[in-house]
Amino acid sequence: MEFFEDCIIVFVSQLLFFAGGWWFFVKQLFKNYEIRHISVQLIFSVTFALSITMFELIIFEILGVLESSSRYFHWRLGLTLLLLMVIAVIPLYIFYSIVHSITFVSEKWVRIITMSCWLAFLYGLWRIGDPFPLLSVSHGIFTIEQGVSRIGVIGVTVMAILSGFGAVNCPYQSMTYFIRPVSQIDIITLERRLLLTVDMLTNKKKRMALEKHRRNKTHQTKTGLWNMLSSAVNRVDVGGENITQLRMEIDGLEELLRHMFLEVNYLKNMQERQKWSKTLQGRYFNVIGHFFSVYCLWKILICTVNIIFDRVGKKDPVTRGFEIAVHWCGFDIDLAFWNQHISFLLVGCIVVTSIRGLLLTLTKFFYRISSSKSSNIIVLILAQIMGMYFCSSVLLMRMNMPAEYRVIITQVLGNLHFNFYHRWFDVIFLVSALSTIIVLYLSQKPTNYGHSSLQ
Repeated sequence: MEFFEDCIIVFVSQLLFFAGGWWFFVKQLFKNYEIRHISVQLIFSVTFALSITMFELIIFEILGVLESSSRYFHWRLGLTLLLLMVIAVIPLYIFYSIVHSITFVSEKWVRIITMSCWLAFLYGLWRIGDPFPLLSVSHGIFTIEQGVSRIGVIGVTVMAILSGFGAVNCPYQSMTYFIRPVSQIDIITLERRLLLTVDMLTNKKKRMALEKHRRNKTHQTKTGLWNMLSSAVNRVDVGGENITQLRMEIDGLEELLRHMFLEVNYLKNMQERQKWSKTLQGRYFNVIGHFFSVYCLWKILICTVNIIFDRVGKKDPVTRGFEIAVHWCGFDIDLAFWNQHISFLLVGCIVVTSIRGLLLTLTKFFYRISSSKSSNIIVLILAQIMGMYFCSSVLLMRMNMPAEYRVIITQVLGNLHFNFYHRWFDVIFLVSALSTIIVLYLSQKPTNYGHSSLQ
């Protein structure tokens, strides 16, 4: 009876998560597009529901909701269904949609090519285990452990890249220190140069068009041998414009114009950030940005130390912090009681920020590259990334939980090399953070479009 009640609780929560994924799909991703395939919406919502269920079960572990055997059952069921989506259902649909959109592929070849692409995907996914310390064939091929071990490599890589970028970009966007001072005179001056460049470009294009028209009329009046000789000197016509030189100047002005457009947009964005930084919200985010900058530096330092000394933390941050408070500061507190409650708050914050951060990233990415024709395929790709991301989150969040709450997760995932995924996260995070710092530093270099460029 208790098992049946636990199943109802999980099923109802999954229905709510499914409805949330459905709403996000309709109101956020596809609010400017026509929904042409209901199956795409269904796949996205199911993947979203299964992904959030992983986080729900982690919180249930800490709070002690459901029976232990019931949690174990739902862990295995949820991971199995999520792996089925990201290994079989979504890749098959992606390959089918891509192949079906190719006009010269006949209908009878669509399924054959789709299955061939999916089998190649499975082969590539399996071969991921070669350079990494993943499970061998002796543990079974079609098992949860094998699926999670390989999906985890891709998912942890995506998580580390996003985390490294976010750890650097968040303080960069929030702190007033990184706002370049811009006056209205700077914008007006650059806009005047932009208009001057447009006039020069228009003038040169007119000259080239007139010269081509003149040469075409001259060419029509020439006959015989003179026509052959004139074609040999067509590029430099005596008494006319040098078309080759004009084309080079036009190309240079178009490139300059593109950079000036970007610079004007950059200056206006900086001006908006200046106004925003003076508001109450801007001051608040400026303070938060200082904390994030300290966290970013600390995280980069810790990742570097972990990589150099090949170490992985054995205890979660909450337990370690309490032990320091009790043994070094002499506080008299109930370690077990507060450990559970603060672990719940910590994991809850990680869950909320992870879900929010990923959904915001997916939305921005979708709007940048999608169109009315490719939107369904892109949504499927985003669903694939989301499933891998949340599946891998279980591997990494396990370390943020006290040892007594990791038991079932460890039992479900089997003999995975958990330390490898933490080291791999540190490596990719460090590369992503340092790369973001370099890119932002280079983008901060002022660009001077002086009058000499417009000669």
